[in-house]
Amino acid sequence: MSDTTPSSTAGPVVLDVWCELQCPDCRSALDDVRALRARYGDRLDIRLRHFPLEKHKHAFAAAQAAEEAFEQGHGWPYVEAVLARTERLAEQGEPALIEAAGELALDTDEFETALIDGRHILIVDADQAEGKAIGVTGTPTYVIGDERLDGGKSQEGLRERIEAIADRLLAE
Repeated sequence: MSDTTPSSTAGPVVLDVWCELQCPDCRSALDDVRALRARYGDRLDIRLRHFPLEKHKHAFAAAQAAEEAFEQGHGWPYVEAVLARTERLAEQGEPALIEAAGELALDTDEFETALIDGRHILIVDADQAEGKAIGVTGTPTYVIGDERLDGGKSQEGLRERIEAIADRLLAE
C-alpha cells in the first residue's frame, strides 16, 4: 500500500491509551486496541500511558512492571497478560506481576529489582501528571489528535469514533 500523503516525513497518527492495569474496563478495551492495531498497523502509533487509580492498590506497581516489560521488548504482551488477571493482581499484588513476566519468559529477577529500586516511577508519575493536566479522570481514556474520548463511562462506539478521527488525520 503506497503512502499518498503529501509529506513523507509525517509520522504515524498517535493514539494515547490512558490505562490502569488493575482496571476491568481497560481489559475490555483490549479488543478495541487489537482491532485498531490490525486495521492500521504502523500508521497508528498506539502508546500506553499510565493512569493508576488510588482505588486499586497494585496499579502503581503494575504500571512500573509494564515499563520494565517495554524495556525488555515485550510491553504490549505483558500489558495483555496483566489485564487478563486483574482479579489475581487484586488478591496477590506483585507476585502476580512477576508470574506474568515469567509466563512471557522475561527476566523476572530484573522485574523484582525494578519494583524495588523504583527505576520506572518517574515515567509513571509523569504520565499520571500529564493525564491529570489534560483532564483524564478515569480509565481507559483515549487521546487522538486534539480529542479526548472517555472509555471509563462506556466503550460503546469508541472504536468507531477513534477510527473516524484516525482516518481523517491520515488523510490530511
